[in-house]
Amino acid sequence: MARNPARRTALVDAAIEVLAQEGARGLTFRAVDARAGVPAGTASNYFANRDELFTQAGARIHVRMTPDPAQVDVAMRPAPSRELVTELMHWLMRRMTEERTGYLALLELRLEATRRPALQAELTRAVHAELEESIRFHLDAGLPGDADTVRVLYLAMTGLLLEHFTLPGVLSDVDLERLVETVVTRILP
Repeated sequence: MARNPARRTALVDAAIEVLAQEGARGLTFRAVDARAGVPAGTASNYFANRDELFTQAGARIHVRMTPDPAQVDVAMRPAPSRELVTELMHWLMRRMTEERTGYLALLELRLEATRRPALQAELTRAVHAELEESIRFHLDAGLPGDADTVRVLYLAMTGLLLEHFTLPGVLSDVDLERLVETVVTRILP
């Protein structure tokens, strides 16, 4: 296997782009090579098989979607309150909208994980770790609510993002900004 880390990352990023635009069935070594702009056969020199490509994409997607710590520091300057939680959820919507490709690829990976045990293990590990980190962050920051509050916010926002990105017409008559505020208000009365 080839060992150029920068090229490997570029290939995995290309795989994420392919997943978002063509779905799991479209994720082939040839499609990744084309998207990355590298010679045919390059991806097969970096990944033993499609399972490994899926698993690497699953690991990389979370790196791409994690906010910059400096941005988190800025976002956390206001005092802990329900209003701050609301602003953090608005920020989440903006970040995911900016990283739409990554979010759609993640949805594809989640579906594919039902058929690929190694991918399921990787995504379970990554998502569980992120959720636990979110709970820890929320509690350490003194934000209102407990661990269950964070879990319910996670589930509500995941559902909202799923609708927003996959079937935007379902909520087309609803102001998303107001809906985010409603979600937080109902979870954190």
